Amino acid sequence: MLNQATINNLLALRLKGMVKALEEQRTNTAMQALSFDERFGMIVDKEMQDREKRRLERSIKSARFKESACPEDISYRASRNLDRQVMSYLLTCDYIEKSLNVIMTGSTGVGKTWLACALGLQAVRNGYSVLYVRLARLLEDLEIAHGVGGLVKARAKLAKVNLLILDDWAMAPITPRGRHELLELVDDRIRCGSILITSQLPVEKWHEYLGEPTIADAILDRLVHRAHRIELRGESLRSTQRPDVVAETKE
Repeated sequence: MLNQATINNLLALRLKGMVKALEEQRTNTAMQALSFDERFGMIVDKEMQDREKRRLERSIKSARFKESACPEDISYRASRNLDRQVMSYLLTCDYIEKSLNVIMTGSTGVGKTWLACALGLQAVRNGYSVLYVRLARLLEDLEIAHGVGGLVKARAKLAKVNLLILDDWAMAPITPRGRHELLELVDDRIRCGSILITSQLPVEKWHEYLGEPTIADAILDRLVHRAHRIELRGESLRSTQRPDVVAETKE
C-alpha cells in the first residue's frame, strides 16, 4: 500500500493521474503479475490521459461554446448542401495551421452555430485555442475596453486565439468604431490565426452592411479571399426535429 507521504508528494507535483493509477494497481491483483516496467508504463500513460482530459475540459470552458456539438454528429443529408469532403478537410484543422478562414451562410435554423461549435470542438481536441463570441457582443466589449483604456490588452488577447468564431455576423448595425475594430481584428489574424464566421446575410451583401467602402474593401479582402465557404440550405432544424432529439438541432 502506498504510504501517505508518497501520495502527498505526488499530489504536490500535480500528478493526480499517477495517484489514480497506483491506487488502481493496488486494488487489482492481476496487476501484480506484470513487470515493474509494464506497471510503470501504465502509470505514466494514466497521467498523460488525465492531463489531456483536464486540458480538454479547460479549453472547452475557455472557448465558451454556445452549443454542445460533436463532429461525429454532423448530418450530411443532401438537402443541407454540406460537402462531406470539405468538412473532412476542415476537421483536420489544416486551415487553422495555414491561417485560413471559414464562412458559413444560410437562413436561420439550418445549423450554422451548431456546426461552427462542432468545428471549434475539433480544433480544441487538436490542441488549438478557440473562442466563440457573437460579433455584436465582441464589438460591444471592444468599445468598453476602449473606454476604460484596456483596448490594447483586449486586442492582444484576441490575437492569441488560434480560432476565433464570430457568430451572427451582420445581425446588428455596425458603428464607425466597430468597423475600425473589425479591420484591426482581421488584420491581426492574417498570418497568425483563423476566423470562422456564421451569417444569415449572403457574402455578396457584406460590403453594403459594412458601409464605408474603403474599410469594407480592406476587411473583405482579408476575410473572403482566404476563406473556405459553406452555404447551408434546407428547412429549419428547429421545426423539422422533435425537441427531445439530442442532435444537430440549433442555429
